[in-house]
Amino acid sequence: MLLKFVLMIGLVLAVFKTQAQSRTAIYLVHGQGSDQRLFDSLQFDTSRFEIRFLNYSTPSKGATMNAFAHELAQQIDTTVPFILVGTSLGGMLCCEMQEFLHPEKVILISSATNRNELPFRYRFQRAVPLYAIFPPRLLIGGAKMMQPLVEPDRKHNKVTFKSMLAGKNGIYMKRTIRMIIRWERTADAGKTIRIHGTNDHTIPIRNIDKPTYVIKKGSHMITLTRAEEISGFLREILKEEE
Repeated sequence: MLLKFVLMIGLVLAVFKTQAQSRTAIYLVHGQGSDQRLFDSLQFDTSRFEIRFLNYSTPSKGATMNAFAHELAQQIDTTVPFILVGTSLGGMLCCEMQEFLHPEKVILISSATNRNELPFRYRFQRAVPLYAIFPPRLLIGGAKMMQPLVEPDRKHNKVTFKSMLAGKNGIYMKRTIRMIIRWERTADAGKTIRIHGTNDHTIPIRNIDKPTYVIKKGSHMITLTRAEEISGFLREILKEEE
């Protein structure tokens, strides 16, 4: 009787292990001023996909986008099929990882594939690095002040956005700003699926080459503020994985 019970438990565990191994991993990569809470309202079929998050450290001094992408990539299990979904800075990092990790798909939300898609203020600071003269603490204060002005629809999730930004330190902000401004990529690393809002003031849609899905009146914050629509797009995109 005991042997039969042990065999049954072993069979159940084997089934669970097989199911876990058959699921494609989706890695969610958040933006500069956010964390994994940005993805709280997105819906995925967890019977088919295992949802994982990449955790940021403070980049080392002078770190490039490519170097930081290699550091983050150590958190990715490449022995199983996986998909990258990145928002803003997270999308830029996904584009870097795409080149050396070769994921099944790369999905960008409110992001850029190369530095030519960044707005003028970022490209201008490659020549005149104004950010460098400000102390790190002031950069945090500036981000808190500008966020509701640049992306007004964040008021619907104000507490979450304020909390995510409050969790960042000045050194992290200064080094990631430098990383974006000094981004070297000038061409796409491969095919990407683009979701972008028409009212994105951080990375304007006019800079984006042929977005795949467009959210009307959507801001840079659509990952959280328009999650239902984005979840619908993701279901359509991920049907191809069946």
